Amino acid sequence: MRLTPCTADPATNTVVGNSWLAPDTFESYDNPTNTLGSWIWASKTSDRQTSQLWKSVEIPASPPVVKARLLMTVDNEFTLFLDGRELGRGAEWRELFDFELAPLLSPGRHVLAVKAFNSSSAAGLLLGLRVSLADGTNIEIRSDSSWRIAPENSRGWEKVTVAPDGWPAATVVAPFGAAPWWTSPQNMNVMPTLQPIRVSFWQTGWFQLTLLTVCGLAVLLSLRLMAQLTLQQQERWLLQQERARIARDIHDDIGSRMTQLVLQGEVAQHELPADSKQRAPLDRICEEARGLLASMDEILWAVNPRRDTLRDFASYVCGYAQEFLKSSQIQCLFDVDPEMSAVAFDLPLRRSLLMAIKETLNNAAKYSKATEVHLGIHRQGQRLVVVVQDNGQGFDPDRVRPGRNGLANIAQRMHELGGTCLVTAQPGQGCRIEFDVPFTHRRRFPWSRFWNSRRLFDAKPSAETPDAK
Repeated sequence: MRLTPCTADPATNTVVGNSWLAPDTFESYDNPTNTLGSWIWASKTSDRQTSQLWKSVEIPASPPVVKARLLMTVDNEFTLFLDGRELGRGAEWRELFDFELAPLLSPGRHVLAVKAFNSSSAAGLLLGLRVSLADGTNIEIRSDSSWRIAPENSRGWEKVTVAPDGWPAATVVAPFGAAPWWTSPQNMNVMPTLQPIRVSFWQTGWFQLTLLTVCGLAVLLSLRLMAQLTLQQQERWLLQQERARIARDIHDDIGSRMTQLVLQGEVAQHELPADSKQRAPLDRICEEARGLLASMDEILWAVNPRRDTLRDFASYVCGYAQEFLKSSQIQCLFDVDPEMSAVAFDLPLRRSLLMAIKETLNNAAKYSKATEVHLGIHRQGQRLVVVVQDNGQGFDPDRVRPGRNGLANIAQRMHELGGTCLVTAQPGQGCRIEFDVPFTHRRRFPWSRFWNSRRLFDAKPSAETPDAK
């Protein structure tokens, strides 16, 4: 920033024309040119030459710095550094450049560095720094032979706190005021006052290194998880292929032989007289074989990976309930979502839920004395809700015998799947059992089974999972 041109007062040889150069100012502050040293440069001067001048400054721990004024110029151009930080530039040797360094001079050693350039003819650096301390003492740094010249190939020379022995001392070209230079500057340029650089913790090296390490570990972990996921998908595909093969083998080999055995038994039944002694054992054998075929159908349904969908599960459950209650006096009513999706419903989930529904239907057929059983299957978000409700005699959950484990086993099965089993029952008002399971299996802690089993016997009407029947 350039102020208005200044003029020199011949009587006092002082610079006037700026606010800080008013006469009353000079009564309390000496002529600023009094702090300037000599014109210094390298031992040899040449046209288009670059000279790197270096000087260290020691600031005491106390008293604190209250003012630090640096005046300088270079014939012809310069760049000023403090501790490696650029403070400003100048390109007119007839003018002085004024820097306020007090905010930057903390206790300890600092480095003044000037990169100067000479376009032609004479060359030199003129500088003066006065550091005023709180106790009234001053520290003065002038351009003199104590400055050092850093070679041009030196890296980081503007930050070096101790000059190497190979750096030569600066040469005093001429004292202040000697020709061809001036005795009073043509102008004073007040440079902007810089503030210390505040380094936040996220800008520090240790934080960035830690963040880089964490990011690297996250990338490695992600790659490992991706590899594990790929391996699991491959294993899942191989498992489904093996399940499909087992299902075909059971159906084509064992299933066909069992069907042939049933047919042969029925033929033998018809050939025997009605009062034959061998007919009764043969009837039992045929009945057991038919039951075995039914169980085999259920195993085939569970093993076949093509049945791992909600739609197939709902269809199979409805078919099983209708077939199971066909021989009883109970009418089964269905309430199933008409657009049951083909979303995946894995074997552990559908197998355990099917066993729970079978146990519930069996209890209803044996103990409820109901005439109707309502079976509802609905999808709610990422969960499947199955409701089995009868209009039978019901029961009082408070009077359930703790030795009976029917619904307790169902509750534990649902809990292991990450689902719930809600039982609502009252004497004379039937029983309603609601199963709520997620589509994905969630792991439970081992002690959660014990906690859940204790809750079974504390249930009230409309409470979760009481033991019954």
